Amino acid sequence: MSDADGGPKQVSDPAYHSENHTAAQTCGWTKNALRGEGKCYKYIFYGIESHRCIQMTPVVKCNERCVFCWRDHAGHAYELGDVEWDDPAAVADASVELQRKLLSGFGGNDEVPREVFDQAMEPRHVAISLDGEPTLYPHLPELIEEFHDRDITTFLVSNGTNTEMLERCDPTQLYVSVDAADRGTFDSTVQAMDDDAWDSLIDTLDVLAEKDDTRTVIRTTLVKGHNMHHPEWYAAMCDRADADFVEMKAYMHVGHSRGRLDRDSMPDHSEVREFTREMGEYLPDHDVLKEVEDSRVAMLAEDENTWVPKLEKSSEFWEQDSLVEY
Repeated sequence: MSDADGGPKQVSDPAYHSENHTAAQTCGWTKNALRGEGKCYKYIFYGIESHRCIQMTPVVKCNERCVFCWRDHAGHAYELGDVEWDDPAAVADASVELQRKLLSGFGGNDEVPREVFDQAMEPRHVAISLDGEPTLYPHLPELIEEFHDRDITTFLVSNGTNTEMLERCDPTQLYVSVDAADRGTFDSTVQAMDDDAWDSLIDTLDVLAEKDDTRTVIRTTLVKGHNMHHPEWYAAMCDRADADFVEMKAYMHVGHSRGRLDRDSMPDHSEVREFTREMGEYLPDHDVLKEVEDSRVAMLAEDENTWVPKLEKSSEFWEQDSLVEY
């Protein structure tokens, strides 16, 4: 379904800014970080500076209908049709400019130090995760390279159903959503549009295991009454993928998901932590457990230092930047 002028329904939401098929939205943690009110768990786990991170997507379409998704499924028309795809440089340009427009009002906010605002106008990270399934954009590998050429790190989040595309992608960090550890739960929770989606996800786990230069993450949205069972099966999938990190995050009862799930489907943080701990019993090499209670997220890792090496404060990445900490 599309809006009246032919664009994806999602992009007609005033919280979205778009340029052709590229869309961006200000993350709540970006706003918090600008005002000095805390940073996203991706800073705590991986070193991402929230006020300098773009949340975007190169395509507002998806081949899954996850019951826990906060987006409007009606805005996820899967048929790509005759899309006139922008080239990677145009998508990267649009992403940066959309971010600047979205944050421009903070320039006159007394709660935001001027130097912090100025930094936000020069983003250094992009989370390709706002909406839809980014691997449906045919030039995704080249887009990632375009961002890297601009000295912007890339965190790509995918549902893992486009194996061949992910094999070609080498972002700074690659997240694959594993929201079920068996076919029956996958069909009822993820509700993929393609019959071979489950098989493709399994093939993608093998692709992850072959990634040498890309940090890999298995990511699960935990929904009570749907997919919080058999932690050993999830662990087996993480083991098959040889994932660097495992993230378990609570479903949040927000947006359009409220029309599909009850509030009781949302686990509290103690339940997320316990499920993650149980998984860890089957992943002995991942014996480090970190957590951020405010975000109801827990992660398993092999080493205590989980930051992206180039994001360490003394790294060359920040050498010319004079990063403001506050």
